[in-house]
Amino acid sequence: MSPLSASTPQLTPALLTDQLGRPLRDLRISVTDRCNLRCTYCMPAEVFGPDYAFLPRTELLTFEEIEQLAEAFVTLGVQKLRLTGGEPLLRRDLPDLVARLARLGGVEDIAMTTNGLLLPRLAAPLKAAGLGRVTVSIDSLDPEIFGRMNGLGTHPDRVMDGIEAALQAGLGVKVNTVVQRGVNDAGLRELWLALRDKAVLRFIEFMDVGNHNGWNMDAVVPSREVLARLSEDGLGSEFAPAQANYRGEVAARHQDADGHEIGLISSVTAPFCGDCSRARLSAVGTLYTCLFAGTGTDLRAPLRAGATDDELRSQIAGVWQVRRDRYSEERGEVTQRQKVEMSHIGG
Repeated sequence: MSPLSASTPQLTPALLTDQLGRPLRDLRISVTDRCNLRCTYCMPAEVFGPDYAFLPRTELLTFEEIEQLAEAFVTLGVQKLRLTGGEPLLRRDLPDLVARLARLGGVEDIAMTTNGLLLPRLAAPLKAAGLGRVTVSIDSLDPEIFGRMNGLGTHPDRVMDGIEAALQAGLGVKVNTVVQRGVNDAGLRELWLALRDKAVLRFIEFMDVGNHNGWNMDAVVPSREVLARLSEDGLGSEFAPAQANYRGEVAARHQDADGHEIGLISSVTAPFCGDCSRARLSAVGTLYTCLFAGTGTDLRAPLRAGATDDELRSQIAGVWQVRRDRYSEERGEVTQRQKVEMSHIGG
């Protein structure tokens, strides 16, 4: 990979903002569209079945291409990188990519979102390569409920084993739970009690990502109700609000009297679009500026056609500077539209 040209115009991170004044600080990089689960809210089995055509390997960005694009983003202000999928642990030799990204100057944090099933084998090499944190998804400790939600009958103990492996490897661990009314909302306190001494739990309102998850507002459990369900008295008084760690933090933090922390991600009932600093790069090199976007910008084509680092930076900056996305704030006003699948750009 060639170094970024010294002739690149000086576009400092502080100057690169979108139309709503939001800086570019986070890049989520999908490394594959494949997954070894079929969660109903992401890749339902009736759509992503045995005959579903996943991307051929030749269409995926190579590690060298991901590194080059990531460096361009970092020079424009990105400080945090997160690997997503699909399931990122299915991408062969993933620690090699982490090592490449860890060598980029200016990167403060490299994290990954995963279902955790392959962490017992890969947590240690990923940590050694430079991965700092993982966010592991688990929606219930009830085998029947979890098996139904993940679409394949996978037992929650397998995810718990992955969490333990990550902790043993020295990785920071957060746990994500998507809450759906009448599906897994009755077992939230059980999950909290089982994991509160191991990791920070984050409870996510069921969102209308992609086009196939059957979203409807009746299935959304508002975060204020989640907080009440987690509390022993059923009123939420067990928890007190905690100050955000940084601008743009998606989870509203709360703590109990012993300092155990939870996060509430309220994209539906309390949108946080105003502070969103995240760009998303799909596994085929398409840049999306919103989780709910319908279209993106192809960076793979110019990259493979020999675009210079200056040209790539200019294209990325141009996309960000005209960005006006705030879908969650406009959800009630937006007519039905096709959105990119979450399996292509991660959560």
